[in-house]
Amino acid sequence: MKILLAIFTTFLVIQIKCNAAARSKGNRMPTQPIKLYYLPPSPPCRSVMMTARAVGIDLELVLTNIMEGQHKTPEYIKMNPQHTIPTMDDNGFILWESRAIMSYFVNAYGRDDSLYPRNPRQRALVDQRLNFDLGTLYKRYMDLYVPMLFKGEAYNDEAAEKLNEALDWLNIMLEGRAFVAGDNLTIADISIVVTLSNLEAFGFDYSAHENVVKWFERTKKTLEPYGYAEIDQGGAHILASFLKKE
Repeated sequence: MKILLAIFTTFLVIQIKCNAAARSKGNRMPTQPIKLYYLPPSPPCRSVMMTARAVGIDLELVLTNIMEGQHKTPEYIKMNPQHTIPTMDDNGFILWESRAIMSYFVNAYGRDDSLYPRNPRQRALVDQRLNFDLGTLYKRYMDLYVPMLFKGEAYNDEAAEKLNEALDWLNIMLEGRAFVAGDNLTIADISIVVTLSNLEAFGFDYSAHENVVKWFERTKKTLEPYGYAEIDQGGAHILASFLKKE
């Protein structure tokens, strides 16, 4: 597994550096690469990395293997007392929580506000979708799969039913919309697509939610230039390999 993580990490570093070299020099950008403490399979890390790609930010990736306790060193805890990943260091400005980092990237360095609109009502809708993912959809995904991944427990039909309920709510939210908060991609789509990528990799059947299926395919295609295959899909497959070994 260490070899797989090392190969995947090297590939990501090369891809992100290439992306940074290709961006326009006219954009406001960090004075030095932003450090991102991360682990490739981590869903929140994947959403942050794709957002960085979409904004055009150069990241200095710092592999932080939580399975080996690298997030609990005195130095790391001093930086982030919650010792979570991802954690960002932008020239001394430290921030954790993936959705906060994503919004910071757009607010600080975005070419425009399309990924996180300044209009109060449009932004409120994006925020609502982000909170829906954090508190409901992603949480219910975790409730089903974390016991299976890390405790070796059996598939829980009741937890799966709860997850399907959340997917049904997402399906309703997508009625008449191309993306979760309107007609264009936002950071809410990037956050939620990671959850769906995991479900796809784990073989969870979400086909009954027609709007979700169409949105997922549309969003995957839209995120192709921003590393969807190598960052998100690749990370999801690593997680799925953990599950299959149990």
